[in-house]
Amino acid sequence: MYFVDRSVAVIKPKAPFLAWLNAVPDNDMIELSLDALRADCTVILLPEFDEPEEAISHIDEMYDKLFRIELSSWYEDEALWPQDRSLKTFWEWFDVEVHSTLLDTVDADIMNSPVDIDED
Repeated sequence: MYFVDRSVAVIKPKAPFLAWLNAVPDNDMIELSLDALRADCTVILLPEFDEPEEAISHIDEMYDKLFRIELSSWYEDEALWPQDRSLKTFWEWFDVEVHSTLLDTVDADIMNSPVDIDED
């Protein structure tokens, strides 16, 4: 195993995200529960930080991209997305767990692929 010189953050949807998802017009999906949404969440790598507050500040700087990634993972049509995607709304819609220790248990190179999200 190897220590990785990164921190991680787990982005967990909250009730307002679920309410939006279930209210999307013509939503033909099975109605989801919050527990189901929070069972398999987005995890992002962050720079190493000395204090958790530094990681939260980093999230604040990139919240718009994270918000867009979360929304587009369900609906690519931006017309279906909520109009208010402010920093305040991001924190109302998502919990963020920051963890300082990351271990790599795989003895192989990590493959990176860019995330293709158009920014306003």
